[in-house]
Amino acid sequence: MDLNKIGLFKLISEKMAWHSQRQGVLAQNVANSDTPDYKPQDLVAFDFRKELRESGRMEIARTNPMHMAGTLPRDRPFKDGRQRGTYETAPDGNAVVLEEQMTKLGQNAIEFQGITNIYRKQIAMLKTALGRGGQ
Repeated sequence: MDLNKIGLFKLISEKMAWHSQRQGVLAQNVANSDTPDYKPQDLVAFDFRKELRESGRMEIARTNPMHMAGTLPRDRPFKDGRQRGTYETAPDGNAVVLEEQMTKLGQNAIEFQGITNIYRKQIAMLKTALGRGGQ
């Protein structure tokens, strides 16, 4: 059974993928904290309502690999964006504030853990509904 065909599981998986990709972007900011003229990056916030609206759309099935792949997901499905509102810039032009980035990394990890727990609970409810709750 492919859980990504169930809308809720698909959205949870996308949110988890967003957090994973954001972790990489934030780690890159920390790694470049001493690079001159480096501007910190962040992802555009995950909009659950927008994703929910779009999840109801039917995708076109590709029966031939030569068909256009415009509807297939990209490798990095979430948009990168410049971080707004940096409150500190070094004389060399670097705008990475380590404390801010570490706070974002911690918050991202907490949110990822929360969405992982929701996924786990949904799996447990599905198992219970199928009569395999104790396994």
